[in-house]
Formats: sequence, structure tokens, C-alpha cells
Amino acid sequence: MTALIDSYQNLVFSICYKMTADYFAAEDLAQETFLSAYEHFKNFDGSNPKAWLCRIATNKCIDYMAHSGRKSIPTEDIYLENSMGAQDMAESPEAVCMEQETKDMLLKNCRRLKKPYDEIAEAYYYEELDAREIAGRRGMKVKTVQTQIYRARSMLRKIYRKENSA
Repeated sequence: MTALIDSYQNLVFSICYKMTADYFAAEDLAQETFLSAYEHFKNFDGSNPKAWLCRIATNKCIDYMAHSGRKSIPTEDIYLENSMGAQDMAESPEAVCMEQETKDMLLKNCRRLKKPYDEIAEAYYYEELDAREIAGRRGMKVKTVQTQIYRARSMLRKIYRKENSA
């Protein structure tokens, strides 16, 4: 299961982000995708793990969109119906460019937060450090860093929601 996560975590996140247009929801849905895959791994025949994970991610996103009261539910499964594979699509120049734009926007929004949340958010979300690494670098307790990550996440969520509603 670890190999599947390592191989497909970026693909699954990309699918979730493109379907929801919400960074934090995509993060949660990607995690839910892998939890569901883990729970049902014994039933998986092993024939096409990429398609299997893409299908789970797509279904998670559709459920999220339906239950969150959103009006636009994607009806096409562009990741599985596209003639080139989803992995090829994730590595295309367009996908690389979109990923960089997403990271740039994330960095910009992290820097909009007040101190110390700006630095914590940048380290956690942009540099992808975990709470222990951040605490070690900053000479802080891990629990304090975790609390600041939680608060920064809430602040970032408000920024993204405000931008998406505009």
C-alpha cells in the first residue's frame, strides 16, 4: 500500500484539486481516497492500480460535491476516458505548469497570513515539512506547531473560499 501512495499521491491530489477547486478539500479527499483503498485493498485484483485509485478519488470528489451543497458536479471522468493515461496527463507540461501555479498561489496566500502563521504555513504546506521538522527548526514544542498549523489552515481556508466566491 505504501508503494501505491508513493506512486500516485500527486495524481490523486491533482484529480481532487481539479474537481473541487479547493486545496484543503482536495488534501482531505486524497487522504480519504487512500484510506478507502486501504480498507478495500483485499478486494482489489491488482490489474490496474492507477485506474482503481483514480476511480476512488473521482467518486470521493463527486460525493463531496453532492454533500456539500455545491451546484456543479462534474459529469465527465476526464481522467479515465482520456486517450492518454492519467499518469501521462499528470506529467504533461500543462500539468507541471498548473502544479507550479498552484504552488505559487499557495505560497502567496501563506505569506498573506500574520506572524507566526505565515512562516508555519509556508513550512508545512509549501516546503512540505512535518510538524516535528518545523518544531526542530524553530526550537518549539511539536504540539505548539501543530496548533499553529491548524490555525493557519483555517486562515488559508478562508482566503481560498473568499477567492473562489469572488
